[in-house]
Amino acid sequence: MSDKKTAWLDQVKWTDDGLVPVIAQDATSGRILMMAWMNRESLLMTAEKNEAVYWSRSRQKLWHKGESSGHTQKVKSIRLDCDADVIVLQVEQLGGIACHTGRESCFYSELNNSEWQVVEAVIKDPKEIYQ
Repeated sequence: MSDKKTAWLDQVKWTDDGLVPVIAQDATSGRILMMAWMNRESLLMTAEKNEAVYWSRSRQKLWHKGESSGHTQKVKSIRLDCDADVIVLQVEQLGGIACHTGRESCFYSELNNSEWQVVEAVIKDPKEIYQ
């Protein structure tokens, strides 16, 4: 049961396992940085902190973006799509790196002549980020 302050969470169409897909977009450039998942708790924390907090499906726990790397996401706006089943976070990506591979975006491969080709350079070696 939710109170008036959290009733907005009930408007989200959660998956059967209580998650919603979230796209993080650079608030200035519009570039898609990454896709992740949120549960009710992580979405509420994100709204309260104005910093992205996701749900890690692999670790089955909350994941405050940047907790290991220092590359946090300051949230500028939270938008819900027309079907209420996808969220877009417009963020300021601190450190300029959103991807665990050390790139600005997780979307660094492009389909070219029936092959995926890496089209974006690594900004910082992940071994230096995650010591």
